[in-house]
Amino acid sequence: MSVLAVGTVAFDRIETPFGKRERALGGSAMYITMAARFMSDDVQLIAVVGNDFPNEYIEDMRSRGIDLSGLEIRKDELTFAWGGRYHYDLNQRDTIYTDLNVLSSFHPVISEGHKEPKVLCLGNLDPVVQNSVLDQVARPSIVICDTMNYWIEHTPDQLKKILPKVDCLVINDSEARELSGEPNLVVASRKIRDMGPQIVVVKKGEHGALMFAEGTFFTVPAYPLEDIQDPTGAGDAFMGGFAGYLSGCREINLDSLKSALVHGSAIASFTVEHFGPEGLYDLTKAEIEKRIKAFQLLTSIPSV
Repeated sequence: MSVLAVGTVAFDRIETPFGKRERALGGSAMYITMAARFMSDDVQLIAVVGNDFPNEYIEDMRSRGIDLSGLEIRKDELTFAWGGRYHYDLNQRDTIYTDLNVLSSFHPVISEGHKEPKVLCLGNLDPVVQNSVLDQVARPSIVICDTMNYWIEHTPDQLKKILPKVDCLVINDSEARELSGEPNLVVASRKIRDMGPQIVVVKKGEHGALMFAEGTFFTVPAYPLEDIQDPTGAGDAFMGGFAGYLSGCREINLDSLKSALVHGSAIASFTVEHFGPEGLYDLTKAEIEKRIKAFQLLTSIPSV
């Protein structure tokens, strides 16, 4: 039932119309594992941080059951840092800065204890790094991959090499349009599937998520919230919830993928109600199950 997430652990400077945080705990691998732990009892993280990374943040992750044996700490370097400012339309944000620091030379070496995950999550990283990870692990039941506009624009050839090797690509709507060259998400999803991944999940922020798998489409809405504080990390938390659910499935089929989509959406909805990962710290399985049942009511259509 193991989930292995390879990605970033970072400092986030977050500014929204509702508040701000300096040097908040962030990063794709952090959010993925913090979300996946609710449905998997074996969650492993591989990432790199610098000597400025506080023990408090390490304990925040370790105390919640995340295996940090793959977290590399470099004594003479600084942690990857990102800063962003969101507009009132929280789908819009400006990047203030991106300091790669340790990430600029991150070449993960997968230890024996991490080489046989059931679910492999490749967080948002250089496709060359993602490809090197795939070369080091035994074939998982499912490989889930994320990417972003930067890699689509700057490393298209490397991205095209890895897409045939992954089972599921998780990207947002603007990335899907750019990668496929198609404005329509239905057509875009089909074209991306032709590039390799047989499952394509398109995140649409406050409008939910769309999945194309086994020749059919399935969509879930976003959970209606009255109080949204910070969307940072929601997409990675979605991916973690999605992966965590699949790690407990005997068979990965269309039904299990649909359920995974709902679980991912439910956990992501808790993330946006707080800054950074604060919404995931003390979250309980009972609260998640309650929201999943609410999703079922949201999508129930009476027979006519």
